[in-house]
Amino acid sequence: MDNPIFFHYVTLTIFSLMLAIGVNHSFRQITYLARQPGLLVRSLLSVIVVVPGIVGILLWAFPLPPAVATGLAVLAAAPGAPLTTKRTEMAGGELPYAVNLQLTLALLAVVVTPLILSVYFSIFDLLIERVAPLEVARQIARVTFLPILVGFLIRRFLPGVAARIGNPLRVLANILLIILVLMLVVLLALVPDLRGMLNLGWPATAAIVLMVALSLAAGHLLGGPTQEKRAVLAVASIARNVGLALFLAGLTDYGQQFVPTLLTYLILGGILSVPYALWSKRRVKLEGAV
Repeated sequence: MDNPIFFHYVTLTIFSLMLAIGVNHSFRQITYLARQPGLLVRSLLSVIVVVPGIVGILLWAFPLPPAVATGLAVLAAAPGAPLTTKRTEMAGGELPYAVNLQLTLALLAVVVTPLILSVYFSIFDLLIERVAPLEVARQIARVTFLPILVGFLIRRFLPGVAARIGNPLRVLANILLIILVLMLVVLLALVPDLRGMLNLGWPATAAIVLMVALSLAAGHLLGGPTQEKRAVLAVASIARNVGLALFLAGLTDYGQQFVPTLLTYLILGGILSVPYALWSKRRVKLEGAV
């Protein structure tokens, strides 16, 4: 984490992902949720209130090392994973809702992330407490809000350019994200100390499993009457932005210590969400046949 090249690569990855969102989606798409205030409130309640609340309870209830606690706190403070839309499609979720929710969360991250972190490190002993909330907000604005705004402007004033670069930019951003994950896997393979930290112990593993399961349940219950919407909110609730979490890790001298927690959540979250996605897809088809 103290490698400046790695940190700059993470920054580039997040910037490109957010730019791709801005170029491929218009600002008007935010009105999808604005026209459904009840769904908007439930969505934000699940992703940025209930999930951080669940994590807060887990941090209080489990004897977690500071590095693990910090990793879970940073994940809870980083909603809006870039690949949420793709994961939602696999679960049969409503695509316009998924796109709009992802876009909304990406824009709100500049306020939501430092706010949640400030609450956490005022209560718990976290390794990231050395990072000032305003500094976090400034950095996130630079790598999330700014590129989305630039993407919106390109789409608004240069629609031809946006049409040409939209899909290639999205593919490039996803490739950068995949390479980032592979880099972390290689790092774990080459650094024995870091690999050893991936063995988090049963309390940490149990806390992560509970975080995934309870977040999934919260999103499902708050998603509304149809499975298409429930699937979107359930996936969005567990799909934390690991790229943004890695960026936040790079802002502190102790970031490398909680990277194993981020990777463990990424792995377990992906595995545990598969049964729900399969069940959800079948449920959506059954509802569509009625």
